[in-house]
Amino acid sequence: MDIIEYNDNYIDSVKDLLVELQEYIANLDIDKYNIITDEYRDKYFDKTINEVNKYEGKIFLAIKDNIVVGVIIGLINNDSVSTYEFRAPKRGRITELIVKKEYRKYGIGQKLINHMEEYFKSLNCKAILLDVFSFNESAKEFYKKNGYYNRVEEMMKKI
Repeated sequence: MDIIEYNDNYIDSVKDLLVELQEYIANLDIDKYNIITDEYRDKYFDKTINEVNKYEGKIFLAIKDNIVVGVIIGLINNDSVSTYEFRAPKRGRITELIVKKEYRKYGIGQKLINHMEEYFKSLNCKAILLDVFSFNESAKEFYKKNGYYNRVEEMMKKI
């Protein structure tokens, strides 16, 4: 299995993985706020690629037997900040990490996250941020095993 940088030859594979993740999240969402529309595949990819281009981002792909089996997307949209109330170093942000369902538990996610962490280090990032959907227990466990922790939690109440 190889980790490579994204190029346009893989556009459909990346779009398919983004759809797979959104379907998974929508199924986990007990509130049913997360949905997937007919426009999602193209519009979400366009938004993502624009962010990657704007914020020093990278997309890395896991390739096995000429098939894209995973993708990680990262940006640097959190420069160092120092104000009267907050001080933080330059931080990268992982926006997506997806491994095809049938390829999970083979260390592919680990290889992708390691690759993105090295990219962020090469640009002098001192921390990495990411969001995890609250109901996605397997993702939360994966990130915790990789040294990530909750720094802020958002809570909700239906009214």
